[in-house]
Amino acid sequence: MAWCRNSVAWLSAQGASRRSKSLRRRVGVCLLGLLAVLSAGLSAGCQSVGYYTQAIKGQVDILARREPIEQLIDVPDTPSSLKARFRLVLELREFAKEELHLPIDRHYLSYVALDRPHVVWNVYACPQYSLEPKSWWYPFVGSLEYRGYFKERRARRHARRLKRQGYDVHVEGVDAYSTLGWFRDPLLSTFVDYPKPQLAATLFHELAHQKLFAAGDTDFNEAFATAVARRGVTLWLEQRASPKLLARYKRHLRRKDQVIKLLLDYRATLKTFYDSIEAGQNATTGKKQVSNGLAVDDIKAKKRALFSSLKRDYQRLKSEWNGYSGYDHWFEGPPNNAQLNSIATYHHLLPAFNNLLHAKSGRWHPFYKHARRWAKLKPERREQVLSEWASRTSGVSKGAAGTE
Repeated sequence: MAWCRNSVAWLSAQGASRRSKSLRRRVGVCLLGLLAVLSAGLSAGCQSVGYYTQAIKGQVDILARREPIEQLIDVPDTPSSLKARFRLVLELREFAKEELHLPIDRHYLSYVALDRPHVVWNVYACPQYSLEPKSWWYPFVGSLEYRGYFKERRARRHARRLKRQGYDVHVEGVDAYSTLGWFRDPLLSTFVDYPKPQLAATLFHELAHQKLFAAGDTDFNEAFATAVARRGVTLWLEQRASPKLLARYKRHLRRKDQVIKLLLDYRATLKTFYDSIEAGQNATTGKKQVSNGLAVDDIKAKKRALFSSLKRDYQRLKSEWNGYSGYDHWFEGPPNNAQLNSIATYHHLLPAFNNLLHAKSGRWHPFYKHARRWAKLKPERREQVLSEWASRTSGVSKGAAGTE
């Protein structure tokens, strides 16, 4: 939006004059010290050191740019539309604390104007004929199914490297993230101009990560935060917004869920196909025969055909929306396994948390307590339990209505 772009330019100029150099030095010394500790323990060589260097520099830059929201509201030159957004964020923080029982601490009390469309770019990867995601290990949080970069060119370069190694890759711009309580997360220009329900969902989602985080389990963490955000936004709209805005948000969720179901259905079909390839590998002979008598070229053709069918089914789905094109960007390039995995990360376990919310009658404390027990399970057992909860039919439709 125009007002946001103007505000970014204005705040960048204002921040340059008021920003504390001593703050930058303090933060820089702290995080660069952390880099030294990490580097000493890394055994993967310069590439890993380089990755953590860019990550720490990117975080230092954001922390050093923070401007207190309350001060910006009092500055006469701050655009009135931006002031309104700041006040909305303050309201959403209080709602998250009082109604959703999320730990707001001092998060989102400052603002950072960035000169780019996204704050980070995530790289997802998996083999060409498998849906097993590639994961990366990080200090403190364990393994995650993506690699994040503060500069797009670095993300694209890493994606090209993985592609040369034979992976399907997907690069996705991310507008917000949580530091899991290590720092006071600021409001960013990359999402401040979201429509009100999406702004609320973003804040609630990131604050939910502060509430509960299972180290090394990306799918659990994202599904939990998504469930909290969806339920939280619905409650906020019911209490604070117009019926028209609530209806528009529910329509948005219906369309989104239709797209997600389509993608997950095709992902399941692809998984069955890829599993059949793996099952036949030991029995095949011949240089180009890899599974069940299928040649490599036949497997490639089958994969292309499935993704082409996915695009056609999306066009049929879109025709039901009177031409709404909000998800066209997902189908602009050739979809691949890594792209499907990026959707599954957030949504394939979502029904488990929706059903848990329904089972707890929408009461937050019992919901959080039960989810925390899930987080403490061993990974294999946790996956089994959540899969069972996700497949429950009793209360699924009611749960969807109650939580979304």
